[in-house]
Amino acid sequence: MLSERQLAIFNLLVNLYTDTGFPVGSNTLMKNGIKASSATIRNDLVKLEDLGLIQKVHSSSGRIPSEEGYRFYIDNLMKPSVIPFEEQYKIRQLFNREYSATNEIIEVSAKILSDLTNYTAFSLGPEVKDRKLTSFKIIPLNSRQLIAIIVTDKGYVESQVFTVPEEVTDSDIEKMINIINDRLIGKSLLTVYHQLRTEIPLILQRYFTNSSNMLLLFEDVFHQVFDDQIYVSGGMNLLDSGSLENVSEFKSIYSLFTDTERLSELILPGESEIEIKVGNEINNELLTNMSLVTASYQVSDHGNGVVALLGPTSMSYAKMMGLLNVFKTELSDHLESHYRSLGSSNTSNG
Repeated sequence: MLSERQLAIFNLLVNLYTDTGFPVGSNTLMKNGIKASSATIRNDLVKLEDLGLIQKVHSSSGRIPSEEGYRFYIDNLMKPSVIPFEEQYKIRQLFNREYSATNEIIEVSAKILSDLTNYTAFSLGPEVKDRKLTSFKIIPLNSRQLIAIIVTDKGYVESQVFTVPEEVTDSDIEKMINIINDRLIGKSLLTVYHQLRTEIPLILQRYFTNSSNMLLLFEDVFHQVFDDQIYVSGGMNLLDSGSLENVSEFKSIYSLFTDTERLSELILPGESEIEIKVGNEINNELLTNMSLVTASYQVSDHGNGVVALLGPTSMSYAKMMGLLNVFKTELSDHLESHYRSLGSSNTSNG
């Protein structure tokens, strides 16, 4: 059990370290409001260290929070920062531009969030997260070219022209259509993507002698639907975060950003509107020195979307949480406004 003074010391230590990036010692804590002698504060720091909440930096007498300490702080002490009106207005102005498509808003939101924080930002639109595959059709253009028409329950229609390899017969195409209708119709697009990486290749091996060609054909057909479904901005910020040990680590993490399945599993939040994972809690060995903050937002009649931040464990969690509370509201408002404008446009055209 921690005393009130020990809690105050720990809370101040976390806030000072996440603000400055420098290890915190007893004198710094005294100067910033702890009413106790330097010796008393040092004793309290030893107690916090024994509990695993802080750790000593070998080259300094100061302490920094441990991974367990950040978790304790987030769960028990952290209060989201109140974002000044000027910053809220700045976010609103950054969103104020003409958009030609919904995905453009999602893409811009990742860029804005990355620029505001200097961290890596991710944005997943509501239509993608909740969209389900409801219909799939193939229309022949000529002997070697076909059009695949993919329809989802949100009224989204994607048509893709693709060239059939010479080894693929009309019978193969018919089997492909049957597999899609039997195995994928009615599933969410994220589930479809996952099955294309796991279950479908095994099925193709059973039904086709040229299964590798058929798998490439499947990926070609669905490529446009999954392309850019999660927007990433500020990947290079990882190099400045101090969380990476070498360029090889950076390359491995950067490759993660192009893997839609792994990335979607990474950023999709749990039941909380805003969720913070620290270090090993992310459950990815590449990200053990980082923290991931995910926030879900709702768009009326269009489901839930997600924005996320990946940065060092020393990020200012209170500020990031306060910022995301404001940011997701602005993003949701702009998306709802865009959908309304599309509806009124369709009505006037009709």
